[in-house]
Amino acid sequence: MKEETPEIIFDRVTKSFPRTDGAGDAFDAIKDLSFEVRRGELLAILGRTGCGKSTTFNLISGLLRPTSGTVTVKGHDPFAQFDWFRGKIGIVFQNDRLMPWRTAFANVELGLELIKVEKHRRAEIVASWLARLGLKDRGGDFPHALSGGMRQRVSIARAFATRPDILLCDEPFSALDEHTGNVLREEFRGLLAETKATAIFITHSIEEALTLGGRLMVFARPARIAYETRLRADMTERDRDEVRTNIRRALAA
Repeated sequence: MKEETPEIIFDRVTKSFPRTDGAGDAFDAIKDLSFEVRRGELLAILGRTGCGKSTTFNLISGLLRPTSGTVTVKGHDPFAQFDWFRGKIGIVFQNDRLMPWRTAFANVELGLELIKVEKHRRAEIVASWLARLGLKDRGGDFPHALSGGMRQRVSIARAFATRPDILLCDEPFSALDEHTGNVLREEFRGLLAETKATAIFITHSIEEALTLGGRLMVFARPARIAYETRLRADMTERDRDEVRTNIRRALAA
């Protein structure tokens, strides 16, 4: 049987930026980075501030072009073929990024409008996702009338509504209180399992990465893989402690 092509491929990718102070040459946010992500895989990326996590995120989403090397997503160049990915990639940010002039319903509907889903079908999909995320009766509310947790639920519903093949998540629960974050994290894991979407999850939290499960990578600066492991469902607490130690060691290097 032919092996399935990875959903995301980084092949010797470097991304350089000019220095804002004008001193010296450009600096590398990412240097010669290579990795692959299989379809349906959940990859959590940890790293200290400035290690290239967000740059990696932006290369996958097509917002940046690599200085050298190649980024391939679903067999396409996400920067050169940006429009092709409309509806195929969903993004959940640290802040909900809802449009304040649109209701919760209309915010979830936005992605469906962009990919030109028929109006009656959009209404069915939006109502379904709002109900699944506990917002059945809040669709007519504007963002200012919703709590932080509710707004992030709307953001998650918006990301899942188009049934994307890939989800990019940039610390989506870090601005929430611990209880709300834990609840949404569990719901998010369940939705990923159900939809079988491929997910890249950026986080600063070791415990969040361990809770999410799947595969874990620690970036060192400039973005390179300092540590990598796969988290098994049958891991003991001793196993998890060993992973925690390895992560802290990689972060401190």
